[in-house]
Amino acid sequence: MAQTRSSTSLLFPLDLAYSQAGVAQPSVQAIAPDRIPPPYQSLLVHEQDMTLTLERHHGGPLLLRTLSTTTCGGWYMRRVLLVQEYSGRPVEMGAIRVKLDAFPDRIRRQILKNEVPLGRLLRNGGIDFHSRPRAFFAVTPNPEMMGVFWMREPRTLYGRHTELSVGRRRIGDIVEILPLV
Repeated sequence: MAQTRSSTSLLFPLDLAYSQAGVAQPSVQAIAPDRIPPPYQSLLVHEQDMTLTLERHHGGPLLLRTLSTTTCGGWYMRRVLLVQEYSGRPVEMGAIRVKLDAFPDRIRRQILKNEVPLGRLLRNGGIDFHSRPRAFFAVTPNPEMMGVFWMREPRTLYGRHTELSVGRRRIGDIVEILPLV
């Protein structure tokens, strides 16, 4: 199955979402965390949830814009933009794959509504979760990514692949890519 094979990719589950949509993959290269330039390093190299980190950095709540969703075998995947509430400016593109049965019904229903960033939804819902970065990367954006990030030319962006867990159970994968800062 493509999901299992792709789960070792730096961009999983974003690569799967792009493949399903017929969008060309961006060029990506693994990078050591100490090679990520500021301010990207402080925004990516930590074990906090990205929603809270970005809300602190940008000085306020972020809104969720859903780009695509799919469900397969109990896994829910969505590709989203987090945007500033006051300007609509994108501050992150994320692709998330989570095991829906890991959450109580009320949280599962909220996830499926695609109205609230996952980190805030889990924090506010009292879910004790952990975000553990497993890889960092530099990416040369494809035309689609340039469009969602309002870019005129391809310039190196930075991101991370994160495992999401509740207790000792791994419940998901997240790819988080930041626009030019």
